[in-house]
Amino acid sequence: MKDNLNDLASFVAVAREGSFTRAAARLGVSQSALSQTIRGLEDRLGLRLFARTTRSVLPTEAGARLLSTIGPRLDGIEADLAALRELRDKPAGNIRITASEHAANSILLPQLARLAPLYPDVKVEINTDYRMVDIVEQRFDAGVRLGESIAKDMIAVRIGPDVRMAVVGAPNYFAKHAAPVRPQDLTNHDCINVRLPTLGGLLPWDFKKGVHELNVRVDGQFIFNGFPQVLNATLAGLGLAFILEEVVEEHMARGELVRVLEDWCNPFPGYHLYYPNRRQHSQAFSLIVDSLRYQD
Repeated sequence: MKDNLNDLASFVAVAREGSFTRAAARLGVSQSALSQTIRGLEDRLGLRLFARTTRSVLPTEAGARLLSTIGPRLDGIEADLAALRELRDKPAGNIRITASEHAANSILLPQLARLAPLYPDVKVEINTDYRMVDIVEQRFDAGVRLGESIAKDMIAVRIGPDVRMAVVGAPNYFAKHAAPVRPQDLTNHDCINVRLPTLGGLLPWDFKKGVHELNVRVDGQFIFNGFPQVLNATLAGLGLAFILEEVVEEHMARGELVRVLEDWCNPFPGYHLYYPNRRQHSQAFSLIVDSLRYQD
């Protein structure tokens, strides 16, 4: 005959507490219900399990033997169940993110590298792309782009500081060309353009100083579809580039690039993680959002 595990657990609680009152409080049941459970168990076994007095409740010989046998086993079951609950509560799953190459290298990888050892069951796929990907259609969980380019119907979480563009050129370029002092002067320079799939055209060179805003249509011999190539071409002295300040900071510090028109380049919203407005997200996704969230 298989006894109900709840009845056995009730027996163990009474035996260990030495009191129906304390055991009932521990189990969250009434004292009368607990007494009835123990009587039912004794009836099924045909044995008295407790010797009851007005002051104490002590296991009989049969009760002590049952306690020594069942107690450790119930403890083991409870430990196994706790381990399963911990597994349930442990973030796990696959997360797919689309991001620009610079965002992936400068923000995602450093942050996720710190997170990965703590949550080995969370797997992250990062797809680098300059296009504004339809993350719903392409089955991405989230995307990372600059704040100004994110659709208004998406939830956007700031994951990086404001950024600025920089107009830079190599010293050997400026040895042959006078540095521009106004954005309009760029029309007389070889400028390295970028054609991004998202825009369907060339990246605009936008400038602002005070209340004055300018969009300069520049020209040059080279057009690329990625910024690493733009940087390499600029370092080679092939023209001026309009590129994120952070990308060229070290090159400027080493004197490999010279910056111009700095007072015309204002900060604008940096990288944001964006995703559709859904009611529920997995623990793994929430974990990544929280770890990437930018703290001023």
